[in-house]
Amino acid sequence: MSNDSEINLNDLSGDWQFLPSWAQETPAAEKYARYSGGEGERPSFRDSRGPGGFGGGGGRGGGRPPQRGGPGGPPRRDGGPQRGGPGGPRGDFRRDDRGGHGGQGPREGDRFERRPELPPLPELNAVFRPDARGLESLARQLKVSARAYPLFQIAQMILEKPERHSITLSVVKGQGGAIVQPLFLCALDDTLWLSEKEVVAYALEKHFATFYQEEKTPCDPPKGTYTFVAQCGLSGVILGPPNHHDYQNSLHRLHTERFGRMSFDDFKARVKIVKDEAVVKKWLEDLSFKLEFNCLNVAEPLRLASRDDVEKHFHQVHAANLVKPVESHTIVSGANRAMPCRPLATLLRVQLEDQRRFPLQLATLLSQLFASHGLQFFKREKTITHVCVARPHYIDLETTPVSAGVKRIIEFVSATPKCTRKILIDSLAPSAAPVAPVEGVPAEKPQPTAEQSTLLADLHWVLHQGHVIEFSSGLMETAKRPLPKLVKEPKPAPAPRAPRPPKDAGYLPAFNIVAGLVY
Repeated sequence: MSNDSEINLNDLSGDWQFLPSWAQETPAAEKYARYSGGEGERPSFRDSRGPGGFGGGGGRGGGRPPQRGGPGGPPRRDGGPQRGGPGGPRGDFRRDDRGGHGGQGPREGDRFERRPELPPLPELNAVFRPDARGLESLARQLKVSARAYPLFQIAQMILEKPERHSITLSVVKGQGGAIVQPLFLCALDDTLWLSEKEVVAYALEKHFATFYQEEKTPCDPPKGTYTFVAQCGLSGVILGPPNHHDYQNSLHRLHTERFGRMSFDDFKARVKIVKDEAVVKKWLEDLSFKLEFNCLNVAEPLRLASRDDVEKHFHQVHAANLVKPVESHTIVSGANRAMPCRPLATLLRVQLEDQRRFPLQLATLLSQLFASHGLQFFKREKTITHVCVARPHYIDLETTPVSAGVKRIIEFVSATPKCTRKILIDSLAPSAAPVAPVEGVPAEKPQPTAEQSTLLADLHWVLHQGHVIEFSSGLMETAKRPLPKLVKEPKPAPAPRAPRPPKDAGYLPAFNIVAGLVY
């Protein structure tokens, strides 16, 4: 049967759990049962080869391997080959996981490969907020469906897609109101950065054509005969012969503009010498023209001769209007989440992964927003927080007058384990026998009977009153009887204390507590 009053809550259907998936897994029993504690020692040849060892006999010395180079040093405890000694073989040994040689520690000439340490994440606050229109739609559907949904699972559903939430990044202030990590906004495309220098470099690289126009003018090529040139192995830029007067400037300029995050020595090691005539000819042709820059968006026309002049002009004229220090910035839902600043992109990715594992911050915010829409919260079995149109409210049918239809629903749900809406309707208000379909005539959608409509109206009332709870999985339960409150017995009044003697009573000397002297 089709029920028009039953509304699916988009992605909110399903059997949800409060805990994240890694916490729901059943822990393996006796995880370390097969370990006895001696796994750090090297296995002996006697243990690995059987009772007879290399010699195949079962005697006391059967586990010692034969010597290949004459008498060696004293035998090892594990019966393995000798590493040294007069006339003895060194044997084949490798470094263990700790970087040493069989527990002997590092040796001279060993090379240790260490993973590079990751830079620390910027100290900023990241707050995830649900989309306002999406939240209103969720609240409206929760009220209409009258089902109870786990709050944390709703938060995880919101975090699944960028269009369902926004992210607000804000600075952290230390003692005295000093900002720990400043934030800067590029006014051209609303991208966030950690320093003013990064904003200027990004604007010059990404929006260079907005402020400057390149123009080539012919000039005299360099004199002399050149048979080879240096070329960057990363970008393919031709730097010219190493003996050219502008070679060092070109090398440092390319490193600064494109590979500033790489050390200069590593960048210089990627430069190669090319003896191809076509490459040399191309370098000569490039130097046959002089590159100049015409300034755009300025009051008076201006031409700059070099890239360094362009950067100085950009700092003096445009930087103040493009770089804006901010204390917080919101990346709206559905917007482009591409973050050109890599530390900020890493921070957002880490924060989003943490929230998806356990969305405590978003669930706390959702509880406040849902409460403002009139929704209620309760815990099922004191563990899973649910949001619903009404909290569970127990009704005593013996003392509370209700209609016969309401009483039937509550009694049936209470007596039926794993009761669902379909089971309830099929049991209390079954449909009439289906009519056989006629060929060529489309089957009509069955309409609810008068008895079913009355039952659904009564069910709607008990759900909105909290007498019956319908969970997201479709299961129904009645509100449990509250436990009687324990009345605490009043504590007996303390016995009256004996009166203190006057200060001058007796002949005890007085002590000076500070000096420790008797006076």
